[in-house]
Amino acid sequence: MKVKPISTFSWRRLAAIVLDILFINIAYFGSMWIRFDFRYSLIPYQLSTELIKLAPLFTVLALALYWVFKLYQSLAAYVGFPEIVRSFLANLLFVFVQFATMRLTLDGIWIPKGFYLIEFFLLFTGVTAHRFLYRFQQLMERTLQKTVNDDNSIPTLIVGAGEAGRTLIHEMNVSEKVRNNVVALIDDDATKHGRTIEGVKIYGGREQIEEVVHQFGIQEIIVALPSASRQQQREILEICQRTEAKMKIVPGIYQIITGEVSVSKVRDVSLDDLLGREAIQINTYEVANYLQGKCVLVTGGGGTIGSELCRQIARFQPKQIIILDVNENGSYDVQMEIKRHHPEVDVRILIGSIRDKKRLEDIFATYRPEMVFHAAAHKHVHLMEASPHESIKNNVIGTRNVAWAADRYGVKRFVLISTDKAVNPTSIYGAGKRICEMIIQAYADRSKTDFVAVRFGNVLGSSGSVIPLFKKEIQEGGPVTVTHPDIVRFFMTIPEAVSLVLQASCFAKGGEIFVLDMGEPVRILDMAKKLIRLSGYKVGEDIEIVFTGLRPGEKLYEEVLMSEEGLHETKNRRIRVAEPLRFDRDRFEEQLDGLEALMADERTNVYDPVAEMVDTFKVPVEGIPIDYKEYQEEGKEALEKRVREETHKYDHLPEQE
Repeated sequence: MKVKPISTFSWRRLAAIVLDILFINIAYFGSMWIRFDFRYSLIPYQLSTELIKLAPLFTVLALALYWVFKLYQSLAAYVGFPEIVRSFLANLLFVFVQFATMRLTLDGIWIPKGFYLIEFFLLFTGVTAHRFLYRFQQLMERTLQKTVNDDNSIPTLIVGAGEAGRTLIHEMNVSEKVRNNVVALIDDDATKHGRTIEGVKIYGGREQIEEVVHQFGIQEIIVALPSASRQQQREILEICQRTEAKMKIVPGIYQIITGEVSVSKVRDVSLDDLLGREAIQINTYEVANYLQGKCVLVTGGGGTIGSELCRQIARFQPKQIIILDVNENGSYDVQMEIKRHHPEVDVRILIGSIRDKKRLEDIFATYRPEMVFHAAAHKHVHLMEASPHESIKNNVIGTRNVAWAADRYGVKRFVLISTDKAVNPTSIYGAGKRICEMIIQAYADRSKTDFVAVRFGNVLGSSGSVIPLFKKEIQEGGPVTVTHPDIVRFFMTIPEAVSLVLQASCFAKGGEIFVLDMGEPVRILDMAKKLIRLSGYKVGEDIEIVFTGLRPGEKLYEEVLMSEEGLHETKNRRIRVAEPLRFDRDRFEEQLDGLEALMADERTNVYDPVAEMVDTFKVPVEGIPIDYKEYQEEGKEALEKRVREETHKYDHLPEQE
């Protein structure tokens, strides 16, 4: 039979117990020796005899208290202030118990009170000090290793001299696997300037970042400000980005509260961090109250927006989520994800197209959904310009089919996912989405179902968007392709957009077009430059940026509101309501029937009938929207010449280096 070897940690625990026994007895006998002027001959014989008899009892008592106070459970490399506190309390309690015991057992024998005070001091000092010996040894070895082997260490600057910064410095100092050598700290709190944390000096506020990076040859900057606002973090990251150092960030305040701040939690800075918008706040109780126990249908549930809708809806305990999509792979992935995190939610996948009216009728008749989130759509502007009939068939006729089924089978609320490209559209995709909004408003006038639309701009990281494209181009060594140096877009993260969609759905009364606050417009060129720098490359040296020209249907800037529409506030400041535009519903239905009939022949011109239905339909000339009829009358060449002489709407935006 093999004897299981004692682990390294067990040996260290055993060594700690042996050292504690030694210090307990040194303090026990040494304190009496000190009290009697360092002369054992002055100690009364009866007292010294009793002390020897009680020594084993007090040794066991002290060890038991140390065990109760978990002084043997701490890893030697990570002892700190909590161990000091526990050692203080354990030794204080020991002295009090010892005092009571000696008063009861040594009645009539005089014991000087100074003995207890001296013993506590010696015991606390010895027992605490030896627990720091291993950490001190590791710290010295780590420091010496970084000093001797500077080529392998990474000179690091931490921005934030709070608890998160202190924790990171400590872990980097004691860890053998971390190569970071923290040489400087930055903090905006002027009262901290010139002080040190774990031996690292705080050199000043954010205005000193570039100077400190240059002075110490900083290769990596870690922003450890989890409690700062997104705007404050963005401002600091913008300064850090002007240096050539790699940037990382501590995730959020939650990690501080739960004690999870560590080197492993530090992540690379993302483009979302640099956008710096405050976190979206929604009334989760209101959303939960509306979705709980309901059957919810999500069309396009396997796509970017649809899948995130399914994830967030699952949090609010619906009775059933029905995912309708032609994409079986994406639908399957989101179904499995929801089952892992919310096994109590019934998730069904139905493969089918919103173009198939009979299939839709069967689904609505079978499952009787109470809420419909309509996210199914073709979305790539330039691809739809090449296949305009497909755009109309899927986006317009498909929306009409889903709205018809929702009205017929008594759905309580229908939410259309719309887009800022529906405003003064310059593409068949945008114009089609505007027709979808009109379909919703037409149904809202006569249906018991609350039909509403939610309009927002681009979402970061969605399939086919510029961010994944830029990242792929950077990974391949460039060049990064941008269509136009002045092209501007509104951006929002996918979870942000979806959470606001859910909140807006609670405000619906029927016929509204909800407009999400997308923040400030962002120049695509600036995003490309930031991503290149975040990836550790230099713009123009390591990675080139190439301009490819605007694609069919693209305009330089997007809008979220037409000039005729007014805005009203809602209970959520990030959601506003556009005043519905007036149009002839009956004529619109006739035009819609005619448009649907045209889809039977791929050779027909869909632009003219669409322009008749959407009087704000425009054509992008040099990226500037020009009225469709004006474009036909004046001609492309004349318009291009005139547009070149005009000032672009967003030329005033400063370049964000």
